[in-house]
Parts: sequence; structure tokens; C-alpha cells
Amino acid sequence: MSKVYIIHENSEWTNHLTSRLEELQVPYEEWHLDQGLVDLTEAPPEGIFYNRMSASSHTRGHRYAPELTSSVLAWLEHHGRTIFNGSNALRLELSKVLQYTALNAAGIKTPDTIAAVGKEQIIKAAEKLGESSFITKHNRAGKGLGVQLFNSIDGLRGYVDGPTFDEPVDGVTLIQKYIKAPEPFITRCEFINGDFQYAVKVDTSEGFELCPADACQIDDLFCPVGEQPTSSPKFQIIQGFKEPIIEKYEAFLKQNQIKVAGIEFIYSEDGEIYTYDVNTNTNYNADAEKVAGKYNMLTLAKVLKEELNKQYDGIR
Repeated sequence: MSKVYIIHENSEWTNHLTSRLEELQVPYEEWHLDQGLVDLTEAPPEGIFYNRMSASSHTRGHRYAPELTSSVLAWLEHHGRTIFNGSNALRLELSKVLQYTALNAAGIKTPDTIAAVGKEQIIKAAEKLGESSFITKHNRAGKGLGVQLFNSIDGLRGYVDGPTFDEPVDGVTLIQKYIKAPEPFITRCEFINGDFQYAVKVDTSEGFELCPADACQIDDLFCPVGEQPTSSPKFQIIQGFKEPIIEKYEAFLKQNQIKVAGIEFIYSEDGEIYTYDVNTNTNYNADAEKVAGKYNMLTLAKVLKEELNKQYDGIR
């Protein structure tokens, strides 16, 4: 029987999709790739494959899950299986350097960034960037890993040489121009099947790492687990969002074979848009969706069901 196969390493981020698949009576199977094998002597099963591997998997004890996923995707692609977010999507998920170069190639502006390996090179990168305020972040990120704001080289040196320095899992630290926003929020645009669904305004007044629930380890500001409503919601779906950047984002996703993603940007003080993150393991905020009456996991489940029906002449 053909199925939808969900490739991931975190069940808490996946059960919101599987519940929707069950609601639509779509057969599915989870491939939790924290460990496993890839048998190149056999063909993979028939079905539709959806990759939700996260760049922050190592923070949950799944250090080699992305590498295993890369092997699995290569195997699936070799056999011509239909994949939502295949090898190229995974490459971009695991490297902000690759994200930024791909975004720039699509005519999308990103903050000035220098990548560095080695503590002294991090200092040299900040000196070369020449900005009075700059941030550090990990190249393989998620969850705001390594994100810190500095207003001086001396402050950066104290951090890099101190006990709290956060070594990136791939060794690559980014030094990036700090974009000062006129108001403390960023905007995240959600896409399914390459098509724009909605934009979310995210309150950043409490800092870089936000989560709507204390118990949740968040991936790039979004988490579906255990949200609690507040008098001032951190996540609000923007009604009637029509920025021209959406057309560029959709073209970028098509160029890079990405079906499902959340893309984050920030407005500068002069109103210019700077895009700084592409998340191919996107989650949705339940409270914000309830208020707006939009449910992206349901939309995604319907898209997967439609693709399964199209490829295999109906769900059997």
C-alpha cells in the first residue's frame, strides 16, 4: 500500500501533522531518523516522502540525524520517488551560508554576513565587517543557536575567549550586521507546495529566542506544543499581507526545489526588507491560527493526500 512517509527526528513537531492525516484518512508512516540504515541494494517503498529534518537535531541528542537523512534522500531520489523538501532543501536547512547565497542569487537581500572558523577568525570577521553593532549566530542553527548581539569588538572577544562561548556543531560561526528595526518584531512568511499561505508578525521584544511555551524547545521561534494565550500574543497572523517580496520568495522556493518552508525577514529603520532565515522544518502557532481561522497542518495534509492520489490512482 502506498503511503505518506514523514522523515523527522522530533515527534512533538510531527504529531500535529499526523493527526491531520488521520483526520483525512491518509495512510502514513513515520521515519524517525535519529539512527537507522540505508540499504542501497533495495528499492524504497512506494509513496510520497516529506522531509522534516531539523538543523537543531543535535540539541536533542540526534547529532547525525541530518547526515542519515541526506543518505536516505539520495536513495529516494535515485529511485525517482516524489519528495517534499528533498536533498537541496536539506542542504539549505543545514547551512545559513548556503541559504544566503541562494537567496542572493534570487535577488533577495540578506544582512551583510561573514563566516568564520576559529576563534581568532571570528574576531577578524567582526573587524572586517566594520559595523558598530553586529550579531553572532551558528551556521547550522535553529532555536536561535549562538545568536548574540555585540556593540564592540572587545565585547565579542570577551565572549569568544570566555567560558560561555557556544561552539557551532559544524564549526562555522557567522558575524552578521545587526538590522535595527523601527519596532520590535520580525515577519515570518509560510509556504506550502511553494505557495504563500500567510504571514505572521512575531514580537521580539523579549529577545532573540522566543517560545510560546516554557516546556518547548523552539525551532526558529515557532513551536506547536503547549501554547498558552496571553493578553499580548507574540504570534499574530497578518490579514491581507501583500508585500511584493512574496513573489521573489515563491520563485526562490521553486528554484531550490523547496515545497514547504517558513521564511523570516525584518524591516530596517528605512523600511527595507532583509531576509535572514529559511526554515524547511516549519511549525505553526496554534493560537495565532485559531484567531485567524487558518490551519496550515490541515492544508499540508490535504496537499500530501492530493499528491498521493495523483501519483498512485487513489489511496489504497
